[in-house]
Amino acid sequence: MTVEVRIIPVHGVGEVRPGDDLAGLLLTALDAAGQTFAPGDVLVVTQKVVSKAEGRLLDPSQVEPSAFARQVAAQGRKDAAYYEVVLRESRRIVKMANGVLITETPHGLICANSGVDESNVAGGQIVSLLPEDPDRSAARLRAAIRAATGVTVAVIISDTFGRPWREGQVNVAIGCAGIAPLNDYAGVSDPYGYTMQATLIAIADELASAAELAMGKIDGVPAAIVRGYAYTPSEEATARRLIRDPRFDLFR
Repeated sequence: MTVEVRIIPVHGVGEVRPGDDLAGLLLTALDAAGQTFAPGDVLVVTQKVVSKAEGRLLDPSQVEPSAFARQVAAQGRKDAAYYEVVLRESRRIVKMANGVLITETPHGLICANSGVDESNVAGGQIVSLLPEDPDRSAARLRAAIRAATGVTVAVIISDTFGRPWREGQVNVAIGCAGIAPLNDYAGVSDPYGYTMQATLIAIADELASAAELAMGKIDGVPAAIVRGYAYTPSEEATARRLIRDPRFDLFR
């Protein structure tokens, strides 16, 4: 049973650039703050700095918009080149209205504008794209931290998603390593003797959202450590398990 959970923001990382050693930057920032990783920690890192380190940045002005992108731009607030990038980063369009595209990415994620983002990116009109494989990114970061410190942590790559039927956005896990992202309570009896049938808790999403409380959106804090949560370790599970199988999705 978890007794207490702490969320420790990682300050002082600075601007991350393509090719940077993200694990090294995080460890340097922690050392400067007099902090270290502890066994069982969960490191939550924003997608944005992972994408920056992996060079997943693009100048839309270098992209030739298609006729369809121009059509979307006529209804929206962004230019046609931006929408062309969104379309190229999508597998299919789920919904389109008023210049907003809800798309399915090659990862299977369903989100606004394929996760193409202009915020918190230096350099004018440069946009960031989602990592090509967020689970692989999480695994590499986890391995690098273990190699440098000897400490085994879990890693979650987070991104901000809107939610159907609810106002506001929350951080969710788009990649993870070392942690089972779901906690299945099916078959478990509650304190009143009821056997739960279909309770499946998205642990990785909850940890990503909790960490965002310490990171903020405009505070320049790209990572946080969640300490004290008794998660289920896993060397095989990935965040792709959080994507519902279309056969069981009542809203497609």
